[in-house]
Amino acid sequence: MGASIIDGRGRADRLCAELAMDVAAMIAQDNLRPTLATILVGDDPASEIYVRRKAEQAEQVGIRSLRFRLPAETDTASLLGLVAGLNADPDVHGILVQLPLPDHIDRAAILDAIEPGKDVDGFHTLNAGRLALGVTGLVPCTPAGCMILLADHLSDLQGRHAVVVGCSNIVGRPLAQLLLQARCTVTVAHIHSVNLPGLVGLADILVVAAGSPGLIRGDWLKFGVVILDVGINRITDPVTGTARIVGDVRFNEALDRAAAITPVPGGVGPMTIACLLRNTVIAARQSRKRTMFTNIPGSAEHHRSNMQEEVIS
Repeated sequence: MGASIIDGRGRADRLCAELAMDVAAMIAQDNLRPTLATILVGDDPASEIYVRRKAEQAEQVGIRSLRFRLPAETDTASLLGLVAGLNADPDVHGILVQLPLPDHIDRAAILDAIEPGKDVDGFHTLNAGRLALGVTGLVPCTPAGCMILLADHLSDLQGRHAVVVGCSNIVGRPLAQLLLQARCTVTVAHIHSVNLPGLVGLADILVVAAGSPGLIRGDWLKFGVVILDVGINRITDPVTGTARIVGDVRFNEALDRAAAITPVPGGVGPMTIACLLRNTVIAARQSRKRTMFTNIPGSAEHHRSNMQEEVIS
């Protein structure tokens, strides 16, 4: 029997419908509209498409979208200045700096300059640390989407052997942390791992985020494995010259062994954007709680705020 196809697009649509109801309630009850600011530096065509798609989907669920497009020659100091202004704006709840950035910009400095409570990509050092410790914070979007899909297709993750192929800070490492929190046994494979076929063959859950088209062969797989293919690779047919998008897993080969598998496209990708919007809603809700706490007479934040106002005046 062939694998069932995990419909990431349909699941993302359901999540966005839930978010739209949450946003409508926040606007009606608290007069609070979640706002997402996206920053694009340069004119990379793929980045332009991603930013536009994120903004359009944000607006569809009721999130206000602010888009900032900067020239490729923008320097680190100028970009830091924009981020600082958005950090200070109480009406902005989420900040996303589209990657990759031009080589001359200090990527680490920019990502760590974003207020952790507005870091809807979940890339800030503080949010990464919170994730490693199992403390509540904003979680990177692709790993969060992967966990939702796994929860939908497996009644219990506890004790299952999860193999993650790829160890980037964006997908592999944070996903491994989430799987550990779900009480999986976790193996992380990477470019220096020995006997990749053997490691893949151990997996009850296989998540591949290596950026290598067709890396994982069907005969490596354990029967009944659940596969999430995060790879998005554009390849050109040498005969026809036609370009198409493929994943890191040889999809047709995997169908006879896997219990379930995500397609590429239409699998994990849509969940990434939906979880970005979810993070924005979470950030807006948390900002409301912080504001309410700060305004409580006698709170430490209230006293600090008053002291700052007195110093400034």
